[in-house]
Amino acid sequence: MTSGPAPSTEPPSPSPAPGVTRRDVTLRDVLAFDDSGTLRLLLAPAGQDVPVLGTAFAERGTPGSARGLLLLAVGTGTSSPDAVTAVRRAARQGACAVVLRDGGDAGPAPEVLDAAREQGIAVLARAAWADWTDTATLLRSALAFGAVDGAAREPSADDLAPGGLSALAAVIAAATGGAITIEDTRFRVLAHSATRPEADGVRRSTVLGGRVPEWRVAEIRRSGLLRTLWTSREVIHRPAGGDSPERLVVAVRSGPEMLGSIWVAADGSPLLPDAARALLSAAATAAPHLVRHRLRESGEVRRRDHALRGLLRGEGDLRTHAWSLGLAAGTPCAVVAVAAESVADPVTPPLDRTLDVLTLHAASYRPDVRVLREEERLLALLPVGSGRDREALGLARELAALASSLSGGMPVLVGAGAVVDSVLGVPASCEEASLVVRVLRERLAARDSGLNEDRAAVRWAGAPGLGPVVDVRRMLDAVRPLWEAGGGPVHDLVRADLAAGGELVRSLAAYLDAGGDVPAASRRLGLHPNTLRYRLRRVGERHGVNVDDPDTRLLLTVAVRLAAGF
Repeated sequence: MTSGPAPSTEPPSPSPAPGVTRRDVTLRDVLAFDDSGTLRLLLAPAGQDVPVLGTAFAERGTPGSARGLLLLAVGTGTSSPDAVTAVRRAARQGACAVVLRDGGDAGPAPEVLDAAREQGIAVLARAAWADWTDTATLLRSALAFGAVDGAAREPSADDLAPGGLSALAAVIAAATGGAITIEDTRFRVLAHSATRPEADGVRRSTVLGGRVPEWRVAEIRRSGLLRTLWTSREVIHRPAGGDSPERLVVAVRSGPEMLGSIWVAADGSPLLPDAARALLSAAATAAPHLVRHRLRESGEVRRRDHALRGLLRGEGDLRTHAWSLGLAAGTPCAVVAVAAESVADPVTPPLDRTLDVLTLHAASYRPDVRVLREEERLLALLPVGSGRDREALGLARELAALASSLSGGMPVLVGAGAVVDSVLGVPASCEEASLVVRVLRERLAARDSGLNEDRAAVRWAGAPGLGPVVDVRRMLDAVRPLWEAGGGPVHDLVRADLAAGGELVRSLAAYLDAGGDVPAASRRLGLHPNTLRYRLRRVGERHGVNVDDPDTRLLLTVAVRLAAGF
């Protein structure tokens, strides 16, 4: 059984304000609306003026079932093996264009463009840092915005920029007879109309500060107005009282999603009789503008995180990532890594809250610190100047102390990577910071299991502060594949003993760590020295492993370290 493309779950676009007509939206309009760089046109065989009737997620469907739609081929990249099939299928369904995920530096496969050219369908690439949900929202908003034809048929750059909201604020002011502020859900002012000398203090503070004062937000929250605003689709009237003039407010929504609000304040004269109706119509007109603002803001965050993630992991062009983050290629840097004490710890609310707080603290440590918050850890990139070589350690110390002091939080481990001379060395610093966290975790595990009881619990460090153990761990990681692919008496001993509980492996580890000193190793294990000697004889008698042979001793040392994890 086949079905057509999955329709959008959003409700129909709101009706435009009175006096505003609708027109056909073209591919050119959609691309003009996108100033975030989410979409890139790869090919448009029929030109950019083809009409776009809607958008949907691509599915298997019958010929003509997606007539005039712009389809999103989720999961398919421009160089994926199934990209040609996706393009041909979209064309058979009558789509005007199809969006594929950007394949990266390799670019689109030539056969994909050949198929699009042959079928006469436009192909767009979705940026790697974007996601499909944001892309669908962008397209729906572009269609709603482009369908409204105001004074001119072609939207100008001013119409699509924040100035478009400023012009809208002026129109609403004329239609309502009041002073206007258009705000997002965090009460930041996105646009406002002219302010007269008679304006009340709240308006002056809001416009000058670029956001509603905190005391004012707390006041409307206590009064219940905020809850009413977020749940109502009607214009809310607030009568004048004391020094506060009469006000109207309406929420701006895109379907069920709250985008912001429009406030009207009487500004030296009464509001016009039809002010509420005009404000309700204006909210519908403002919705695509506010969606676009949100997408632009989220797009900037996604681009930054994409570049930072690529720089830290050494993926892609590191110089380009650095440029995207505003860093010169020759900037010395260091990385700080934060993670839970145990890899077995699930991402619980306490850990999630702790990492959120530490992310905010790291971001405020210095204005040029870049922070990447991942599900189970956070990474902070610090540009390091002259005389600031120890700043990474300073941040590590602060983060560990803050985590330990949080009420209801969770202790974490913090590692500082080495300072590298340029952004090209950032992946190495990140790898070292993560390795330091692993070593701290292994030391805590050894301490908790009764081994290394003499060591204090260390929760933050840099590699130099841990001695050679970081280099040893790096070497063990490198040799692990060789060990796992090998065989022989030592391999048989370790595998058999671990399957039986690991008694001999633990005894060998203590013996080798003590440099062959049986009394010292016995004390560490809590055994009588003769018991340890008996176990060492069993190693030779049962498994044919001579612990006195230097090469065997070296192989045993590597084997028990890999097996025990410390």
